[in-house]
Amino acid sequence: MNGREKSDSAIVAVKSTNEAERSGSEPMEPRAGTQGKAIQQSAFRTQGRADASQARERIRQAARRNRKERFTALLHHVTVESLEGAFRAMAKDAAAGIDGVAWRDYEVGLERKLADLHARVLSGAYRATPSRRVYIPKPDGGRRPLAVAALEDKACPRA
Repeated sequence: MNGREKSDSAIVAVKSTNEAERSGSEPMEPRAGTQGKAIQQSAFRTQGRADASQARERIRQAARRNRKERFTALLHHVTVESLEGAFRAMAKDAAAGIDGVAWRDYEVGLERKLADLHARVLSGAYRATPSRRVYIPKPDGGRRPLAVAALEDKACPRA
């Protein structure tokens, strides 16, 4: 209640006039609007949408809102399916890393390899391998260093 004999417009429904023919100019008591945004859906509406899970999207949004935010427990979001999606999204003709494994080579027995990678990531046994160093010639005669990561080292951060 806002005051003596006054009702809260968010609680009490208001009715229009009882006349049979109403003009558009007749005023009605206003209803209270909603506060803030409506709750967003927790999942995508169709299965055909190729997008990240809703939880990972919320993490991305939190990271964008506060650049200094530090996330300490994110490994539960890494699944075999997310690793496979990351692998499939990589360039198939990209250069091999220090291990010499190319995309086509890793694809052979993919399910077994991804299950092993997933187990290593969750157990803490996974360690990124050093990157292969390549020097690219620059127009002025100098050389620009380039690091080429191994295939698994490209998939894990993406997943």
